[in-house]
Parts: sequence; structure tokens; C-alpha cells
Amino acid sequence: MTTPSALPAPIAGRPFHVRRAAELGVTRARLRARDLEVPFRAVRAPAGTETLEGLCRAYAERMPPGHVFSHATAAQLWGLPLPGREPLPLHVAVPAPHREPRMRDVVGHRLGAGIPTARHRGVRLVAPADAWCQLAASLSTDDLVAAGDRLVGWRRPLATPEELRAAVRRHGSRRGAVRLRDALAEVRAGSASRRESLLRLRVGRAGFPDPELNAPIELASGWTTHGDLVFRAYRVLLEYDGEQHRTDDRQFHRDVERLNDLAADGWIVIRIGRMLPPQRALAQLERALRSRGWSHAHHP
Repeated sequence: MTTPSALPAPIAGRPFHVRRAAELGVTRARLRARDLEVPFRAVRAPAGTETLEGLCRAYAERMPPGHVFSHATAAQLWGLPLPGREPLPLHVAVPAPHREPRMRDVVGHRLGAGIPTARHRGVRLVAPADAWCQLAASLSTDDLVAAGDRLVGWRRPLATPEELRAAVRRHGSRRGAVRLRDALAEVRAGSASRRESLLRLRVGRAGFPDPELNAPIELASGWTTHGDLVFRAYRVLLEYDGEQHRTDDRQFHRDVERLNDLAADGWIVIRIGRMLPPQRALAQLERALRSRGWSHAHHP
């Protein structure tokens, strides 16, 4: 089997438009070689270009000026947690009066007036808060809250609460507007993951006290740790049990020492793993809070 000849340096190892390849002297036969694939019409990319970022970079080779990635595609590029999303189809928005793209694996949209855009991960896309608003037509309220929590999230926020409010105003009365406003009211800074956000919503709807999210806890040992959902007034901590300690001895021993320090300081720690049903965890949380003097009625 003949090894394909090397591509010219400007297009080697990256997606490219066939027109650019022709300018560089690449033959049609070379474009049909087994080390290249056709992710989109008139585009070639290295075989195995299946990630969202790789597909977006490939499609960007044929995107006209003014076109940007939008909706779920932009949201995923920004790192928003979405339920069960696949890279394709790509969502692309265009400003009026341009016509939306119509081709396999691409969904075209109109880009509303005044929607800010940015360049991120090498491609043009809708700004984070507006990409979140564009999800309102397809996501549930809880999924929108989880994605919104990431925008204002712990350690690396992508937007401020005011930017979210401004984006919701720009969204206006478009499809999903009511659901979007409901989600905005539930978005909280401090969540570190989608599962933490969904757990917080369950805790709130069950009638429990409002927890602090990833709040610092000063330990008598001199350490400072953080808890997922912290009920400080009752010294109760609810958090997800990461599985990395099963394969990482150092992490396992750090976890044990941390739990021992929390217990020594009088904290009750309830850890939720994949095998523990959330309803059972909430029952354990209720018992822990009641043991510390909480008396509010629990409504599952």
C-alpha cells in the first residue's frame, strides 16, 4: 500500500479548503488519499477529526465572514455542561440579510441584532451568555440552571450575573423566554459541576436550608478545605464522592485525612456516589440536619 505524499506545510496536519490545496499544487488524487476525510463539502481534514473542536475548525475553513458558531455548538465550545450532546450537527448563525447555511450536519440560524461574538479556541462564536440564552428553546429549566451555574461558576467564571441579565434582555420574547427567566432566577455562583447544580436544586425543592456552594472551611488542623454543599450553621456537608481516589493512592490518603479532620471538628459529611440514590442521600441529609437542631418540615 502506497504511503500518501506529504502535504505542503501550510495545510499539513490541519483542516483545509480544497481551493487552498489547489493553490499549493495538491492534486485531486492526493485529496482522495486515505489519510484525509471529507467532514464538510469542499473541506479536507486529517482522518479521525471527530471532536467538536476539530469539526468546528474544519467547517471554519468554508465559513463566510460574519458566520459564527452558535446555540449548543457555541455552548459546548465554551465548556457549558449539556445533557447527552454529540458534536454534530454544528449550529451556525448568520446575520441578516445573509442566508442560513443548508448542508449535511449543519443547522443554520439567524443571528439576532446586537448579539456579541468572540473568538475562542480558534473559531468565531456567540459570546458565552448569549449562547446560554440560545439553549432555552431546547433545554429544561434545570439543565439551563446547570449551564448558567457554569457561566458564573467557581474558580473560572465565563460571565458575570449582570452579563447574564443583559443577555436575557437581548433574548427578548424568543422561544423559551419564560423558561430562561425562570432559570436565571435559580442560577448561583459557586457551583463546580453540573451534578452539584442539579443536587442543589433537589435540596432546595425538598425544603432544606440554602447551602453555601464550595465554601471554604477552616479546620483546626490548620488546613482550609472546601465542601460542595455546606450547611455551616449545622456543621453538615453534602458532597459528591469522586472516584479518582480508587486509582490514586495519594488522593485516597488526602481524602481520608480531610474526612478525619472534618470529623474531629464536629462536621457530619454525607458523600454521594454513583450507587447511592439521591432520595436516600436526602434522607440522610435530613437526619443529619435534625440531629443538629434543624426542625423545618421536609417535603420530598
